[in-house]
Amino acid sequence: MTRALIGLGGNIGDPATAMAQALRWLDARDDAEVVSVSRLYRTPPWGKTDQPDFLNAVAAIETSLAPWPLLEVCLGVERELKRERRERWGPRPIDLDILDHGGLAYHDDALTLPHPRMAERAFVLVPLADVDAGFGIGGRTVSTLLSGLDRAGIEPATADGSWWR
Repeated sequence: MTRALIGLGGNIGDPATAMAQALRWLDARDDAEVVSVSRLYRTPPWGKTDQPDFLNAVAAIETSLAPWPLLEVCLGVERELKRERRERWGPRPIDLDILDHGGLAYHDDALTLPHPRMAERAFVLVPLADVDAGFGIGGRTVSTLLSGLDRAGIEPATADGSWWR
């Protein structure tokens, strides 16, 4: 089994329900188990800012799936939850990103590991700190990276990581 980190987000419809359903579906699989989930965070939009605030979270899973099959599972879950890819960084009901897969360095047209921009995104690092503040990205810990990022507008929306159950 390999530990993978999954970033979850959404900002239209009922993203909290969609993210909870995505985690329950992952956890129900024989080849994946959700082992830790961050609090749910309300975050300002990033990249394309003229849209509603997002809800974001990070989950750690143990999986026997290699990166590509895990990506296919995540994309399938997004489709089941009515995700349509229309606009980069645009509004969406659900988004699942593989942030890390057992420390593997990998790159092709559809998947780059570790996620190439997570170290510069507070909306990823704040929930990741709930799951593993000592996780290393480019030789620096999540805690260290967060000390240099603007966290304005990022607020906990739940008290703990049990929101998805």
